Amino acid sequence: MTDLIDLVHRLGRPRVLVVGDVMLDRYVWGNAERISQEAPVILLRADRREERLGGASSVATMLAALGAETSLVGVVGPDADGLRSRQMLSDLGIDADGVRTDANRPTTVKERYIGRAQAKHPQQMIRVDYEDRSALDAAVERDLAAVLEAKLRATDIVLVSDYDKGVCTPGLLQNLIAAAKARGVRVIADPTRGGDYAKYRGCASMTPNRLEAGLAVGRTIETHADALRAAADLRDRLGLEAGIVTLDKDGMALAHGDGRSVVFPTRPRQVYDITGAGDMVMATLGLALAAGADYDPAIRLANVAGGLEVEKIGVATVSREEILADLFRTAERAPGAGKSLPLPQLLTELDRRRQAGQRVAFTNGCFDVLHAGHVQYLHEARAQADCLVVGLNSDASVRHLKGPTRPVNAADARALVLAGLQDVDYVCVFAEATPLALIRAVRPDVLVKGADYRKDEVVGADVVEAAGGRVHLAGLRPGVSTTTIIDRMRAA
Repeated sequence: MTDLIDLVHRLGRPRVLVVGDVMLDRYVWGNAERISQEAPVILLRADRREERLGGASSVATMLAALGAETSLVGVVGPDADGLRSRQMLSDLGIDADGVRTDANRPTTVKERYIGRAQAKHPQQMIRVDYEDRSALDAAVERDLAAVLEAKLRATDIVLVSDYDKGVCTPGLLQNLIAAAKARGVRVIADPTRGGDYAKYRGCASMTPNRLEAGLAVGRTIETHADALRAAADLRDRLGLEAGIVTLDKDGMALAHGDGRSVVFPTRPRQVYDITGAGDMVMATLGLALAAGADYDPAIRLANVAGGLEVEKIGVATVSREEILADLFRTAERAPGAGKSLPLPQLLTELDRRRQAGQRVAFTNGCFDVLHAGHVQYLHEARAQADCLVVGLNSDASVRHLKGPTRPVNAADARALVLAGLQDVDYVCVFAEATPLALIRAVRPDVLVKGADYRKDEVVGADVVEAAGGRVHLAGLRPGVSTTTIIDRMRAA
């Protein structure tokens, strides 16, 4: 989890523009005590009423809680619910100048009744919707298009939150996507169910769930392979940079235009309410991409945030602090915890060892599919000193070296497997094309590389020897390599 922890620390304050259906979520809480004498229905004795922002305004709320500079564009009605929505947005520091009043429709409201059995275990009993799902009239659509054009001048990413309540018309979205492309701004869409997906053509990506993606491609999505095919179909059909399908408890499937085809699992959670999980995934994915992250870590971070969301009742926010706390807890529970470290913490650990008179060996590699040759090699590397540091290529670094279909396993998975080996004392992920900067920082006493290299070909050899260290070329196990293993698996 160390790379995700680093990502959270590097998120900064991106400028995120959200466009879509503004909603007000109202919750009525109470004890479900008995069956009514008037009809065979549960009688809810209400004791609390709560209002939260929903739909596109939920995404904006979540982004604001995650530390983004957030703007919202949409419509409300000329009613008390519209005024309340505006006030709530203002209270949260969300720029709502782009939220217009449409005199021809009410503010969309979803009213949920939450019952507690014996004063505990709250569950949603029923939802009542107040809405007008007709498309915006031409004048309001032109107004929103002008607002979006102006907002794009100070935006790092655009998130489209389409709940099919009339705001995300094909004309509005196509104008937005064209204007955003002209400015080099990504548009990520969370699409409506069963609608015309052609209106999202040209987005950088979109995040339909399993059912929505299945309806869009005309197939039921049951397996990971189904999800990856659907993601690739949508990517190719709509000209996306990357197709993504969210798979609830199974995580997310990514089919990237560069050839990546990966399912990112999520860990099991205690699910109290799935309401808002998709919005949280959308918000976190957009925030991470806007902060400069690649799709792989952005999706993994979105999985974590979405998992925290389902542990809460209703549409609730998640903070960076909550995400970090969850990542740290996960890291502490993982096998090999304490071995996979960010560079500053690694250097502190190595200083302690050196003060105790220990010598440090270092090696590096992708270690994508760990095999017997790797185990033998790492055992020999560890024998050269008192502890062994393994520099592990990041996912982007592996792709640079091996091509777009690698790595097979993500960096956190590769680090976890390495950390589980007795001969490995520390693992540190590096993003550069070579480990030279990491070698300079670690200052190993012994630099280990495979015997298929000559010493003058080993990156960092001159640095280590100039500091009084040595280079060791470890033996290789004949006929064993990650590439041959992958080729055999593909042929099987």
